[in-house]
Amino acid sequence: MISKKSVLSSVAAVVLVSLTLPTTHALSMSMKSSSSAAAASMGRKAFIGTMAASTAAMIQNTAENENNTINMNSIQTPIANAASLPSTGAKAPPFELPNTTGTTTTLESLTNAKKWTVLYFYPGAFTSGCTLEARGFQRDLPSYQNLNAQIVGVSVDSIEKNAQFCTEEKLDFYMLSDVGGKVSKLYGSALSIPGFGTFSNRQTYLLDPRGNLRFVFTDVESHVPRHSAEVLEKIQLFQQEA
Repeated sequence: MISKKSVLSSVAAVVLVSLTLPTTHALSMSMKSSSSAAAASMGRKAFIGTMAASTAAMIQNTAENENNTINMNSIQTPIANAASLPSTGAKAPPFELPNTTGTTTTLESLTNAKKWTVLYFYPGAFTSGCTLEARGFQRDLPSYQNLNAQIVGVSVDSIEKNAQFCTEEKLDFYMLSDVGGKVSKLYGSALSIPGFGTFSNRQTYLLDPRGNLRFVFTDVESHVPRHSAEVLEKIQLFQQEA
């Protein structure tokens, strides 16, 4: 018997090392499992990176209980089930989730603001990639405001954890708590791992002021540092075409 934290740390190390492998490396191992759909749809590096981020979130969630143990014989390879993405050019899937301001956010409340919405899903608050991504959006917030756009984050973390994340990172936008991953699944942005539950895949959805889904960034994991700049460019492009 070993601690769950130790096992998850090892898994995280393996997937992070995998990020350094050549992009031409065959996906034969993952294509043989039910995670093949996720790997094929989001790209190998993005898929592995998201699995690493999700594992980091698991480590954080179990770190407070050092006595939580796993029987090595019972460990199974994490399986990621990628749901279909909603169609672009159509109304975004409706939802209702609690936010870190103490109220509830719906698709209708977002569209009532008559703004573009950057609805970004992330694996777990306080993990390195998610922190870097949030800081990028915060850094560029004035540019989003100049484009009449708002930022809204979504994860399966609790309201309390997301609120603490917003406070400690001094974020001027709020997060939604999708405990159980229902909305993440609805948006095709969920990774379900047996024994650990569902985590949000790192994907960003761009909604226009009418609530239509205009674009989905699926390969975010491989270039988190420049992701915010890419989102800004896409909003500017759509506005120029209007």
